[in-house]
This record gives sequence, C-alpha cells and structure tokens, in this order.
Amino acid sequence: MVKRQARGRQRISEILDAALALFAESGYDRTSTNAIAARAGMSPGSLYQYFPNKEAIADALSQRLLDELREAHAAAFDDTAVTELPLPDVVSRVVDPLVFFHVANPGAKVLIGERGQPLHAGVTDRVAGLLRARSPQLPDEDVRRSSTVAVQIVAALMGGIVAAPEPERAALVRELKKALAGYLAASDGL
Repeated sequence: MVKRQARGRQRISEILDAALALFAESGYDRTSTNAIAARAGMSPGSLYQYFPNKEAIADALSQRLLDELREAHAAAFDDTAVTELPLPDVVSRVVDPLVFFHVANPGAKVLIGERGQPLHAGVTDRVAGLLRARSPQLPDEDVRRSSTVAVQIVAALMGGIVAAPEPERAALVRELKKALAGYLAASDGL
C-alpha cells in the first residue's frame, strides 16, 4: 500500500512537471491533456486516473507553485525583519527568490498570466502583509493598491528577466529593484 501511494505521488509529480514544461513552451490554451500525458510518459487514460481535466492539473500545479513560492519567501516576509531593514534590502529579499523561482519554473508565468488567480492573489496578499507590517498606519485600500501595483511592476518585467542571458539578467534585476524601491518609497510611510 505504501509503495502504491509513493508511486501515485510520483506520477502526479510527473504530470505536473510535464504540464509546467508544456505551459511554458506552448501556453495554457494550446496545451492539451493528451500532450501532457505524452510528455509524462503515460496514456491519456492513465492521466485521467489522477486528474479529470486540464483545469484540475493547472489548479494542482498552481497550488504546488504557490507552496514553493511561499517557502522561497518565508524569510523575506518575516514581519519583524521587514520592519527593521532599509527598504532597498527588503525589496532585494523579496525580488531575489522571486527571480530564482521564475527562472527555475518558466511555466509559472503562464499560469499567473493566463489563469492568474491562485498564484497572483497569493503573491499580492504576501506583499500586502509586508507593506502592512512596515506601515501599519496606512489605510487598507492604500496597502492593497500599492501591493497590486508592486506585483504588476514585477510581473511586467519578469518575462524579460527570465529570458535574458547573464549579465543582462542581473542588470535587469537591479533596475527592477530600483523601480520597486522608488515606487514604494514614494508611498506614505514605506
């Protein structure tokens, strides 16, 4: 029984890995469950034993990526640390693992861009929590708006950052950090 469960978890992981790669290559809409099954080395019928459709695969993949992203940002979003560090250091602590995450998971941008909700909302909520910790006096609507804009700045630049070779990637990351720090510094109290 234990071996069967481990095999099932492995197959699910293979399906999600295949879906992530195909979403990055072809986009969500142009990726079929048949293509995912083929990339995962299984028949479509076997895939359907684990997931009823492509949406369920994307939902599970979004959850996995969100969990990985949360883990990557655990230290960056530590409320005590973010209140004590200078803003450029906080921005670096958030941006660096985010860039690493996107370089390691290029299909994540497709899920964020084309399907959006779970990953995007999770990141926006984490940024809002960070901003709230730094500036508890700001009205909630200002925190939410600043969080949304900051996430959109990152989203707008992330594709180019991921696609750029070094040393250009590092230069683009520096520019992103300057843009975010400048925007957030202009917000009241950040």
